[in-house]
Amino acid sequence: MSGNTIISTGNAGLNTILKGGLPASRLYLLEGAPGAGKTTLALQFLREGVARGEPVLYITLSETKEELAVVAASHGWGIDDFAIFEFDSAAEILGDTRDQSILHPWEMELSETIKLIQDAVDRVKPTRVVFDSLSEMRLLAQDPLRYRRQVLALKQFFAGRSGTVLLVDDMTGSETSRDSQLHSLCHGVITLERLTLDFGAARRRLQVQKLRGVDFIAGYHDFVIRKGGLDVFPRLIAADHHRDYADEPVASGVAELDALLGGGPMRGTSTLVTGPAGTGKTTIALQYVHAACERGECATIYEFDERIGTLLTRATAFSLDLRKHLDSGCLRIEQINPAEISPGEFASRIRGEVEARGARMIVLDSLNGYIAAMPQEQQLILQMHELLSHLSQQGVVTFLINPQQGLLGNMTSNLNVSYVADAVLLLRFFEAGGRLRKAISVIKNRGGQHEDAIRELRIDPRGVRVGEPLTEFKGVMTGTPEYRGGDDPLMEDRLEP
Repeated sequence: MSGNTIISTGNAGLNTILKGGLPASRLYLLEGAPGAGKTTLALQFLREGVARGEPVLYITLSETKEELAVVAASHGWGIDDFAIFEFDSAAEILGDTRDQSILHPWEMELSETIKLIQDAVDRVKPTRVVFDSLSEMRLLAQDPLRYRRQVLALKQFFAGRSGTVLLVDDMTGSETSRDSQLHSLCHGVITLERLTLDFGAARRRLQVQKLRGVDFIAGYHDFVIRKGGLDVFPRLIAADHHRDYADEPVASGVAELDALLGGGPMRGTSTLVTGPAGTGKTTIALQYVHAACERGECATIYEFDERIGTLLTRATAFSLDLRKHLDSGCLRIEQINPAEISPGEFASRIRGEVEARGARMIVLDSLNGYIAAMPQEQQLILQMHELLSHLSQQGVVTFLINPQQGLLGNMTSNLNVSYVADAVLLLRFFEAGGRLRKAISVIKNRGGQHEDAIRELRIDPRGVRVGEPLTEFKGVMTGTPEYRGGDDPLMEDRLEP
């Protein structure tokens, strides 16, 4: 194979990041701390070669063949199709004299190791080689200069044999975390990282440090190790995913609610529904979801806070029959555990819902759970902006539920996301006639015109209702709204249908 040929890594997500795969007949560095997933990715790389009928070779200096078989078996794989070079320094170099109490110079040991490897390569003639790992060779060399010379010699040796080589380095034998000179020798460098959070499962991510001649997707990409290999979630770039869609408002089935937004939120926009607990934020989103499903449009709800059973029971109490849409497949509700999912995986799930299932409406309930999935706030803002931009490019209507802290007075939010949302619905409690009531208003609507009136909101067994403008309403923006008018404009519960 020539260096212009692109070969698959055996991992679909990594291929996407690399814009197709790796240039063939080159030397690459796969680095990462122990437990990051290097061996699993290396096995996927070789298995891809086997599937294409290529001879492959796994050179292992750090693990025995039995240990390698255990790793492969955990993914349901075997290693019988691989040529495996397992180096045992005592058995291979000392031979029958290994029990003698003599010390062989490290220069001889390293030279013999390299020669044995070269003999194995010439015998197998592999098109794909994994060299695992450089840390053992670094220990054998002892001298940094000699070690780098041997790596360069290996590069020159493989260069004349048209093989694509992965050098695996666990970075345990180097004085610094990364060997910059080793990076310069390799055609490309892929780094795997394992991060331990204060709570929840460990997070893993990778980045392509360099890849000569390839416009790869830079930055960090989340991944998980599951049975079957690494599941890599390429970083979402909204500009790469666009499709044409009708620029039209999306109705909720409640005319007065739609009138607040000039007919409803426009396709390709995101609406932030914000307010204290109990004001009806989720119910308003469910009203739009129910209407979308009634029109035959697929919708997906990502539930971070509330149990799905509770959500369905509450919807039924307000005459929103979501169960029939779940049964038909038009609606999907996913319970998300933020402690067990990375932001990259979550974005990948949403992309799958939109592109594979054809979801036209997405609800995130709530942003507090989304915040928990990414502790670093600045990254969360960027991640959310890219996710919402992607959904906009696809013509998806998105609802973001944003609970505010506190019930009355100056309420705050953990996250200022109003600037990334196209429309903002503000819900508030207010007191009138000795009763606690709810008000709804629109703060902004980038998609078009919106009312500036404050209206009463009421949710009863027959669903969502929006009343007449509360003209005698004052103090809503201070967080302590007060209604000083009469009782005539205010609504009462409707009788059961």
